[in-house]
Amino acid sequence: MKHAAVAALEALEEAELRRVLERLTEAERRALAGHWPAWAHDGQLAPEGPWRTWTMLAGRGFGKTRAGAEWVSAFARAHPEASIALVAATAEEARSVMIEGRSGLLAVARVDEREAMVWEPTRRRLVFASGAVASVYSAANPDSLRGPEHHIAWCDELAKWPRGQAAWDNLKLGLRLGDKPRALVTTTPRAVAALKRILARGDTATSGGPTWANPHNSEDFVEGAIEAHKGTRFGRQELEGVLLEDVEGALWPWALMEKSRQIGGGVTSPGSHYGSAANTLPRAELRRVVVGVDPPASAGGDACGILVCGLDGEGIGYVLADLSIAGASPEGWARKVAAAAEAWGADRVVAEKNNGGDMVASVLRGAGVGLPVTLVHAADGKAARAEPVAVLFESGRAKLAGRFPELEEELAGLSYGGGYQGPGRSPDRADAMVWALTELMVRRQRAEPGIRQL
Repeated sequence: MKHAAVAALEALEEAELRRVLERLTEAERRALAGHWPAWAHDGQLAPEGPWRTWTMLAGRGFGKTRAGAEWVSAFARAHPEASIALVAATAEEARSVMIEGRSGLLAVARVDEREAMVWEPTRRRLVFASGAVASVYSAANPDSLRGPEHHIAWCDELAKWPRGQAAWDNLKLGLRLGDKPRALVTTTPRAVAALKRILARGDTATSGGPTWANPHNSEDFVEGAIEAHKGTRFGRQELEGVLLEDVEGALWPWALMEKSRQIGGGVTSPGSHYGSAANTLPRAELRRVVVGVDPPASAGGDACGILVCGLDGEGIGYVLADLSIAGASPEGWARKVAAAAEAWGADRVVAEKNNGGDMVASVLRGAGVGLPVTLVHAADGKAARAEPVAVLFESGRAKLAGRFPELEEELAGLSYGGGYQGPGRSPDRADAMVWALTELMVRRQRAEPGIRQL
């Protein structure tokens, strides 16, 4: 609810409001303008109670960035010794939105603070007037969050973080300074695993609201957005700020992935320490093992999807390991593929050739991959290629041999009809898995001769 003083001012006629403001001293005007609780609308102020994570799920234009910047600024004023983490999908987004944006930390600083604040782009840190320091981190590089300690963290648009779970886990382990280390997550909701796990915790408080809750949005913008997206799934998520559990027509609903998961006893596979989850299937129980590869278009672009899948004696396919790597050179990711093939005793590597043509095979062989390499051309859309593999999961013929958070977030974003609403620009891990399981189960089935009865 809006502060009573602000509500009273807004109720005045324009002439009377001008007279009231003219009577205020310059110091009083600054104090009124800089008192954030007086201007915030519902959902923008921190909830009461002993929460550890405050999650603000809201529509676009709700005022998430302003709320995050004001919360961090208030903490910095009160704690000159503070160490603060600013985490976004990329370091550039953290800079352009959280620090330099129209509602970022520099913009919301009080007049008497701005000259004393120092933004050091090369060091990726902002020094507040009080002496508190905020450091910028990219969720695409979770290892950068290993080691640093912080009092609080502001995490922006967590639902689009490319490596959400890993980045969040490392961040939380570093939130250990002060009596009450806390994190604020400001995001438009998407049903990604990392966000769902945060919301499921008992120490998480939530707030938020729709786009039109912000009185500073123009009526024309709000009316146009509602008219364009009223009654759609996109509108409920992006405008109303509603967390929708599954994307419409999801190929891999969350319930299906949980049902398909197999975790238990048994002998650990030879390559389990390379992947994101321990597998319970020894190599001897697998008839075939294939490494699926979805190469990036460039070294600085999307991740290189590297998935290891196997087929057991009963014809059940398993996702064994996710070894995907981002930011590597062709030689770098090819060496990772070679290591995976050797560790798992793979029979074949299947790689998409669209982004690299025959270069993919030559790089793999140059990295020491001596086993057969099959190059596949992505003629159909990603969802069309994925649909036969999704059917295998639905029928119980394909399973997840462990937990693969980043892969699962991409799978959850694929839908019938070709849409993708998962993290990142492209489902690289999901593509690699589809190539591997297609080689193991779909293509082989099509190649088997039928039996004719006379």
